[in-house]
Amino acid sequence: MSEEGSFGLSFTEKLFGFILFAVGLVTTYYTFTSIDALGSFVGFFGFLSIVIVVLGFFLMIAKTEE
Repeated sequence: MSEEGSFGLSFTEKLFGFILFAVGLVTTYYTFTSIDALGSFVGFFGFLSIVIVVLGFFLMIAKTEE
């Protein structure tokens, strides 16, 4: 793989990780501020939101092969 392709892949991975991280933070915020509307589903959506945050974080800190 060429150096240009490696840079593009790495940049795309970091960008996608940042987007997932941001979306996860927003969904976590809205999940825990809407406890009354969600009722018994707060734990389920809270868990899914935190999983999205963790996946985004790992994508941002992961190193791609050169």
